[in-house]
Amino acid sequence: MLGGVTPTTDSATFERAPRRRSRPRIHRAWIVAAVTFVTIIGGAAFNSLPGLLIEPLNEAFDWSYGEIGLAVSLDMALYGLSAPFAAALMDRFGIRRVVVVALVAVATGALASVWMTASWQLMLYWGLLVGLGTGSMAMAFSATVTNRWFVARRGLVTGILTAAGASGQLVFLPLCAWIVDKHGWRPASVTVALAALVVVPFVWLLMRDHPADVGLAPYGGTYVEKPAPATGAAARTVRVLFEAARTGPFWLLAGSFAICGASTNGLIRTHFVPSAHDHGMAITAAASLLAVIGVFDIIGTIFSGWLTDRFDARRLLAVYYALRGISLLFLPMLMAPTVRPSMVFFIVFYGLDWVATVPPTLALCREQYGDDSAIVFGWVLASHQVGAALVAFLGGVVRDVTGSYDLVWYAAGALCATAALMALVIRRRATAPVPPAVR
Repeated sequence: MLGGVTPTTDSATFERAPRRRSRPRIHRAWIVAAVTFVTIIGGAAFNSLPGLLIEPLNEAFDWSYGEIGLAVSLDMALYGLSAPFAAALMDRFGIRRVVVVALVAVATGALASVWMTASWQLMLYWGLLVGLGTGSMAMAFSATVTNRWFVARRGLVTGILTAAGASGQLVFLPLCAWIVDKHGWRPASVTVALAALVVVPFVWLLMRDHPADVGLAPYGGTYVEKPAPATGAAARTVRVLFEAARTGPFWLLAGSFAICGASTNGLIRTHFVPSAHDHGMAITAAASLLAVIGVFDIIGTIFSGWLTDRFDARRLLAVYYALRGISLLFLPMLMAPTVRPSMVFFIVFYGLDWVATVPPTLALCREQYGDDSAIVFGWVLASHQVGAALVAFLGGVVRDVTGSYDLVWYAAGALCATAALMALVIRRRATAPVPPAVR
């Protein structure tokens, strides 16, 4: 009793009071992003092999550089062309199922290549199976995860997930180069297959398709119900392509990103090691240089994501392409039997720029195409890989005909200048204000 009044307990009052749910220290979105990062590393392991195996396959089977390059180009083309359909399939069947099937396809192709004896088998295993598998875990996968699980920090997360490919390169290039040098190319293929299979349990146990699956809002956003599975995935993918193709920004983004692919995956990743070997450099040394590119690629891509959250994506792209073109024009003069300081400078410089183009390109797709941005980015990525495929094949043909890669480096430098101009003429589109970043 207090002041003659007897306090009473109103149970209804407690029932009406809002209950606070303790917030987890780490938002589930970051766990999903971490699983995505590891998955891309596992899927990217096979992309470390083509540049290392061109000469061993040439010696083992007497296949020409152009013939091997054709299989690599098919892999790159399917990697790109399957990406937009993979994004739509993730909307239909869920991220987890699509990614698990993709990892198994990569492992199957890598293992089957151990028993190949004819070039058509190289096309089937490397080109078809691995191309479709890695394409389903390409940047459209990153875009889908980012769009669903993040509202704040999207640029940063895009940079981190893009850097996963470089991390795979960093891990597997030196390892595979050592295996190829000491034990031959077949054990290297087995290693890549095992890397893909190891990731499968992590995806199945920890990946979730949507924040609503675990009763959460996206990081930095408000809770939304999980949409019903989208039917007609293939039809939607094609419809989105036709709608986007009626707009000018799509062709500018697709064209500049095709040049991006030509000057990275198609050129450096495929032909840098054999080109350096032409100048007397050991394969293991050249592969180590590519791995160093992976180190600085991680730094450059994450930093590019941070910049994309703050600056005009078009101007960032123009700067990236211009700097890349200048560096490629100097590369033929830097080739030597040993690793010199000038080559190390090129590796660092080029590494910072390698896929720094991805966060601003994805940001422009999101700005221009909204809810369809992941599928549109998948088609833009397809152009990236078509550009890569053309140069992977043509670079080998030029090497067969001229005995040198010099002409390819100069042409790629000129193309990068064109890409810088294309980025600058993309028109901005008004968008809703972005919610403040979650601290």
